[in-house]
Amino acid sequence: MTTTRRRPLSAIRHTFTRGFTLIELMVVLVIIGVLAALIVPNVLDRADDARVTAARTDIANINQALKLYRLDNQRYPTSEQGLQALVTKPTSGPIPNNWKPYLEKLPNDPWGHPYQYLNPGVKGAIDIMSFGADGKAGGEGKDADIGSWQ
Repeated sequence: MTTTRRRPLSAIRHTFTRGFTLIELMVVLVIIGVLAALIVPNVLDRADDARVTAARTDIANINQALKLYRLDNQRYPTSEQGLQALVTKPTSGPIPNNWKPYLEKLPNDPWGHPYQYLNPGVKGAIDIMSFGADGKAGGEGKDADIGSWQ
């Protein structure tokens, strides 16, 4: 028969009362604060870069849909018909003879604003653009316009 040796109750209490001192906790918090101060600005810049990339991808997809529209109907939609002509058949002239849905739905830019469309364009045959974060023409940095000509 084996006997197990039991630890005295005072040894068990001593094991459970160990913990971190206030200074140890403060050092850890300072280290976390320094790391956050170094990393957070880089992460925020990446979010803006991701939005610009998403806008460029959307513009490229819309441009491809417009090219298919032109192949089917021998012309791009007018500025009055707008990009909505890729989703629903235009009711104002010229009405396309071979229209089909070219996009399931018309996306907004990553900042929640509708994409702009010009026919004839200023920079090309047609222009598709996002006005950036501020939703207004012009701007710099994250507020800069993003267009099909870029």
